[in-house]
Amino acid sequence: MSSFYVTTPIYYVNAAPHLGHAYTTIAVDALARHHRQRGEDVFFLTGTDEHGEPVADAAHALGVEPQELADRNAERFKALVPLLGAANDFFIRTTDSEHMAKVQEVLTRVRENGYVYEGTYEGWYCPRCADFKAENEIDEGNRCPIHHIELTREQEDSYFFKLSSFQEPLERLYAEQETWITPRTRYNEALSFIRSGLRDVPLTRHKLTWGVPVPWNEEHVFYVWFDALLNYYSALSYARPGEDLTGEFWPASYHVIAKDILRFHAIYWPALLMAAELELPERIFVHGYLLMDGEKMSKSLGNVLDPFAVIERFGADALRFYLLRDVPFGQDGSVSTASFEQRYESELANDLGNLASRTLAMIVRYRDGVVPASEMDPVLIPDFDGLTARVEELIGRAELTLALEEIWQRVRRLNRYVEEQAPWQLAKVQSRASDLDRALRTLAEGLRVVAVLLWPYLPASSERLLDALGANDLSLAGATLGAGKIERVRKIESLFPKSA
Repeated sequence: MSSFYVTTPIYYVNAAPHLGHAYTTIAVDALARHHRQRGEDVFFLTGTDEHGEPVADAAHALGVEPQELADRNAERFKALVPLLGAANDFFIRTTDSEHMAKVQEVLTRVRENGYVYEGTYEGWYCPRCADFKAENEIDEGNRCPIHHIELTREQEDSYFFKLSSFQEPLERLYAEQETWITPRTRYNEALSFIRSGLRDVPLTRHKLTWGVPVPWNEEHVFYVWFDALLNYYSALSYARPGEDLTGEFWPASYHVIAKDILRFHAIYWPALLMAAELELPERIFVHGYLLMDGEKMSKSLGNVLDPFAVIERFGADALRFYLLRDVPFGQDGSVSTASFEQRYESELANDLGNLASRTLAMIVRYRDGVVPASEMDPVLIPDFDGLTARVEELIGRAELTLALEEIWQRVRRLNRYVEEQAPWQLAKVQSRASDLDRALRTLAEGLRVVAVLLWPYLPASSERLLDALGANDLSLAGATLGAGKIERVRKIESLFPKSA
C-alpha cells in the first residue's frame, strides 16, 4: 500500500484561531480524504507552534506565563479541527517534550556536520513575524509588509546556520524539480530569492528564554522557525505510542502552507534537511490569502470572520464548500457573508440539495424506494466518462477548486437530465415504464457518483446522502456510473436547508 503524508503549517498560539486557519485545515483534510479514497495509507498532521517572541509577548501583555497562554490557545485550535469536519491523525504541540528532544537531536547533528558557527547578528526585525527582514523585504517607512508595524533594529549573539552553503544545492533542486513548489508563481518567487544570494541566518536566540534550549549552550534557545519546521519530521517519531512512523511516511508528500511563510519552507527547510542528511518533502503547495477589505485575514489586523459562527448557523460542510469553491485554491480571494450566502443558496441548497431530494423522492414515489434494475441511460454516460480520473489528476496536483468544478458540472448535468426526462410525466404513461426505470436508475447512480467524489469536500453531507442511497462505499474505484449496487433508497431531509 502506498503512503500519503500531508501537513498543515502549525499555527501560532499568540491568539485564537480564525478563518484563515480553518481554510488551510479544510484544504489539507480534503487532500487527505481523497487519498484515503484511493486506498492509500494516509497520515494527516496539524498542530500548534508555541515558542518564540510573538507568543512570549502576547503572554506578557495578558499577565500570564507563555506556557499558560500556549495551553489555552492550543486547546482552541485542537477544538476547531473536528468542528471543521476534519479528521487529522495527530495534533502536535511544539512544547511536547518528544518534539523538543527531536529538535535538539537533529540540530545537534546539523552542527556536528559543520553547518553551525557562533557570531553576532544585526538587522531589522519584526517581532510579530519573529523574523529578520532583508532590505528588499521592507516596506516604506521601515515597516513590515505583512503586519505594517515599524521594524526594530536588533543585535544579539547567536549561533548561525550556514544557509549560504546550500546556494548551489538549492539551485540544482529547483532546476531538477520544477513542480517542487506550486503554483508556479511561488516557485519563481522562491527561486528569485535563492538567486539573489543566500546569507547565513541565526539558528539561536540569546535574548529570549521561551524556546527549545540549545543543548551545547543552554543560554540560547533555538530560533522559533527551525523549531517549528522540524515538527513535520518529529511528529512521526511519537504520534503513535510505541511506534516510529518515520520510515513509513517520511518524506512528506505535501506541505500545504500560506504564501507568507514561503521563504522558510522553500529555502530554509530544504537546506536544513540537507544539512541533517534527511530526505526532502516531495511537494509544497502554497495557497493565497483570504481577503476582506483588501487585507489578509489576520488576528492582529482585526478583520476576522468567525468560522465558529458560520459553522453554528450553516454547518461545517457549507464552510468547507464555500472556501474551496469561491476562492481558487492557490490564489488570493475575497470572502464575504454575501458571497457565502449566494453560494449556499444557489449551489448547495438548489443544485445539490434539490437534486438529492427530488431523485430520492421520485424513486420512493414511483417505485416504492426500489431502484429499478435498468441499464444506464447512454445519453448521460459520456458526461461521466473519465470524471474520476480527471478529479484524481487535479487533486493529485492540489488543484482543489478545479476538481470541485469538474464534479459540480456533473451535479448541474444531472439537474438538466431531470428536466429533460421529466420522470413525473413518464410516470403518467404506462407504456413508458421502462423509460422511467432507466431515468430513475441513472439518476440514482449519478447521484451516488457525485456524492463519492464530493466526500473530501462535504464529508457529512456525502455520508448522509450515500446512506440514503444504501451505498456506503466511498472508494474511488466505484465512482463510475453503473458500478454501484443500489437496491433500495429512502427519502432524506434537506441536506442544505434554506436560511430564513
